[in-house]
Amino acid sequence: MRESARRTLRIEEQAIAALKGRLDSHFDRACELMLACQGRVVVTGMGKSGHVAGKIAATLASTGTPAFFVHPGEASHGDLGMITPGDVVLALSNSGETAEVTALLPLLKRIGTPLISMTGRPESTLARHADAHLDAGVEREACPLDLAPTASTTAALALGDALAVALLEARGFTAEDFALSHPGGSLGKRLLLRVSDLMHQGERLPSVPLGSPLRDALLEITRQGLGFTCVVDEQNRLIGVYTDGDLRRTLDQHQDLSQLTVDDVMTRPGKRIAPDVLAAEAVRMMEDNLITALAVVDEAGHPIGALHMHDLLRSGVI
Repeated sequence: MRESARRTLRIEEQAIAALKGRLDSHFDRACELMLACQGRVVVTGMGKSGHVAGKIAATLASTGTPAFFVHPGEASHGDLGMITPGDVVLALSNSGETAEVTALLPLLKRIGTPLISMTGRPESTLARHADAHLDAGVEREACPLDLAPTASTTAALALGDALAVALLEARGFTAEDFALSHPGGSLGKRLLLRVSDLMHQGERLPSVPLGSPLRDALLEITRQGLGFTCVVDEQNRLIGVYTDGDLRRTLDQHQDLSQLTVDDVMTRPGKRIAPDVLAAEAVRMMEDNLITALAVVDEAGHPIGALHMHDLLRSGVI
């Protein structure tokens, strides 16, 4: 069984490798048509090619090329109204003769929608009538009967990925752009959420004036429950922070706490972060410095918020 699996993977690997030598001006033309498209890329295909077409459409849409899948059979029964002259159609058919797909040719020509074909036969009907043809042909299927679409669908899928990545790079598509289409996932949270989205502010911001008795700082830490307090001067600028860790050090070094002010034992200047920094960067800063909270300051050094590791955990950033 393992030998059969190895043979399958070897055949499909060869099918993908063969695609590199067939990337020509038609591939460039296909990319140009998609980049110039004012509407959507409509991807279509029947059977196994249809399943691959759906995945290609999803990959294009998530990487900056608006796209959707249309079933070719349904297109002939009303769904063709979803396709406009401003769109580009990418049609998949290994034989290039799939009846449901070729039936769309005169209709697409009539409305003037550009057509990109992806077939295994450059001389096929679909390939000959396309504005650009992508050759996804394979020498043989991985199926020992050379019948079930295996290597051919793998090649088509890989060629679709090549299109999507080429378009992504041509558009200058960024990780943040990617996150905008994936806001519900952990990647989206890491790339979209900023410190300002999660920080505590207003009455939830722990703060005491410079010169405060240590007792006041401890009460403020307890009241806010964030494990630290900001220490500010008369201009409300952050001078330092006093944390739970500082309290442990204070207990080790001082017998009498009643005469201490927060100035005597606080950490100067204290770790701080700007509100527009990505929340993921706040995670890295906390991990690197072995701390669980950060003061958030504006450009003038005034504390405007407080961020705790628990906030990052609840948001799904980590």
